[in-house]
Amino acid sequence: MENAVFETDFADLKLVKRGKVRDIYDLGESLLMVATDRISAFDVIMPNPIPEKGKILTQISLFWFDVMKPLVNNHVISSRVEEYPAVCQPYADSLHGRSMLVKKAEPFSIECVVRGYISGSGWKSYKESQRICGIQLPPDLKESDKLSEPIFTPSTKEEIGQHDINIDFDEAIERIGERHAEQLRDLSLLIYRKGIELADKKGIIIADTKFEFGVEGEEIILIDEVLTPDSSRFWPKESYNPGGAQLSFDKQYLRDYLLSLDWDKAPPAPELPDEVIHNTKQKYLDALNLLTGHGL
Repeated sequence: MENAVFETDFADLKLVKRGKVRDIYDLGESLLMVATDRISAFDVIMPNPIPEKGKILTQISLFWFDVMKPLVNNHVISSRVEEYPAVCQPYADSLHGRSMLVKKAEPFSIECVVRGYISGSGWKSYKESQRICGIQLPPDLKESDKLSEPIFTPSTKEEIGQHDINIDFDEAIERIGERHAEQLRDLSLLIYRKGIELADKKGIIIADTKFEFGVEGEEIILIDEVLTPDSSRFWPKESYNPGGAQLSFDKQYLRDYLLSLDWDKAPPAPELPDEVIHNTKQKYLDALNLLTGHGL
């Protein structure tokens, strides 16, 4: 597909991981993180890429990493390809706009999810028990309602093709220790609150999001991506209407299409029609334009 990068293959670089979206190369002192145009839904990678999605995610993440610097340091060394090590330069055209040179950090084994609104797996859990990740919520909430306060609802970090599992705070403590669990909770809520305040001014509701953190030396830093349409639910503020699903600038559109099919959410995923690919890309572009004031 035109302008689409499903995966990278840089022969002179050491590939250490292919994630759902990012290909990661070990450069010795640092890592090269390349955002491809792969897209996943229900933890399954789709067979069709979304052209330029990796560039959009990278630009949004860089925007937020910069915004959040006063709150927490991050793993970005540079996103300017000309500043990368010489071994990367033969691949400069492929790297431009969709890559970051990042610090090596030891990632924590949980996903740090914050919810300000009730949607997705949180809504499903609430309907069953009036709880999300062990947190008791009021009895009369509707789908997409705003919560009185954002809540920290961690999950496991599973391998590709397996679903992350929501866990309560006690289990997060068991997995990473009480001090780290409290630090990640407090940082996640702090970052989310700053994010929603800025996004609100741009006409976007960030209903929920997922952060990843790692340790570099003795310091906890923000890694991977931040407040993107891949890791968050972005809703247009002007059309927000609780009581059902919302219009979105994220991959909920893709999820809704997939839910209309007879697919069991297990690999292999179905082929995506051109219309779904185009519309998904446009939603991601809309998010970039609204947040940053510019396109690619």
